[in-house]
Amino acid sequence: MTALPKSARRRILLTATASALALGAGVAPAAALPMAAQPPTTAPPFSTPNTDACPFRQSPPPAIDLSEAPRPGEQAPAPVPVPDEPVGGEALGSCGIITAPGTPPLPADISAHGWVLSDLDSGQVLAAKDPHGRYRPASTIKILLSLVALDELDLNHTYVADAADASMEGSSVGLGAGGSYTNLQLLQGLVMRSGNDAAHALATQLGGEAATVEKMNAKARSLGALDTRTASVSGLDGPGMSTSPYDLALFFRTAMQNPTFAQLISTDTVQFPGHPADPTKPEEKPVEPHAIYNDNLLLANYPGALGGKTGYTDDARQTFVGGAQRDGRRLAVTLMDADVLPIRPWEQASRLLDYGFGLDRTTTVGTLVDPVPQSDAPAVEVAGPETHGPGGMDLASGSDLPNKDIAGRVAIGLAGSAVVVGLLVWARALTRRRRR
Repeated sequence: MTALPKSARRRILLTATASALALGAGVAPAAALPMAAQPPTTAPPFSTPNTDACPFRQSPPPAIDLSEAPRPGEQAPAPVPVPDEPVGGEALGSCGIITAPGTPPLPADISAHGWVLSDLDSGQVLAAKDPHGRYRPASTIKILLSLVALDELDLNHTYVADAADASMEGSSVGLGAGGSYTNLQLLQGLVMRSGNDAAHALATQLGGEAATVEKMNAKARSLGALDTRTASVSGLDGPGMSTSPYDLALFFRTAMQNPTFAQLISTDTVQFPGHPADPTKPEEKPVEPHAIYNDNLLLANYPGALGGKTGYTDDARQTFVGGAQRDGRRLAVTLMDADVLPIRPWEQASRLLDYGFGLDRTTTVGTLVDPVPQSDAPAVEVAGPETHGPGGMDLASGSDLPNKDIAGRVAIGLAGSAVVVGLLVWARALTRRRRR
């Protein structure tokens, strides 16, 4: 039998995963649905979100849950100051669509509020939309954590996970208490599967979550990323959390200069260690070593893809970073506050990459700045990483698979908001230590 190519195996796996998720939710797969007439679609035509009035110049959109509520007795930090001059060039101070004169129209199916299309090697910004708008990063901030970990940790060192690692909320690569993992394997779990458990394990070795958050913010400032303040190591939302499409482009360009990171995001599948059974749960069995797969669909479906990073929280919506190579040129796209309509984020990125590869190599509307000396970087007030509250089951998911039905989520949220907020405020003090 002829072996299937990797991209075909990935598509089969993701299709099977989506079907399993549907069955687990009590939804019949498409093939099992009765052949009944469907009502006509009444959705309005799609249009790209308008940000011309700079609604997010200082802060991200309002939160829809309590994920950014500060701890009792504390106040949320003030927004990160807006620089007097736009970083990367005057044109990048605009909040709407930014293209060079004489370039063709942009793709029509881009739902992201903010995005940047850039050249990974030259640092040219080819086109953008609200590049310095402040948005929540979700799991794309793990690129910044990767930079800190690659700077400081021995990749061959073996780390033994504990219950705190294994119990992290949100997306997981499946660390188990008592399991042994090299730091390289933890980075594989972080980048390929967006594991919040892997993020916690790396942060433990970097001095703990609070110290790692400070290191991440310091690293951002050293790169000239002045729109960024992270409040967690994994992308879980927290007080004052923000970054921008431009800053994500800085992180990704820097990370892609590291051969280890470049290899991590371009890896389709790798064997991952198992772990012993949890002694407190007699019904559980040990987990054997198994394969993990890269969850970035751009890698499997776009010719020349270099890989990238996905992210999602209820407040951040879909975030995405990805790159590709063609004719000796490497381009990157960052998307923030996007949705799965009219096409998925990786498909939106592919449209923008096609657009960029079609432009003249001299096209530019700005630049990705070079790193600044640490002593010259402005200080940013740091929020503690233990401040995120209940935010739903989709917290910091790195998956590019659907998370929820959008219309259903909004309707349920509006109908139950008064009751839910009251209950969460009452329960927040009781659950915070357990959930962080």
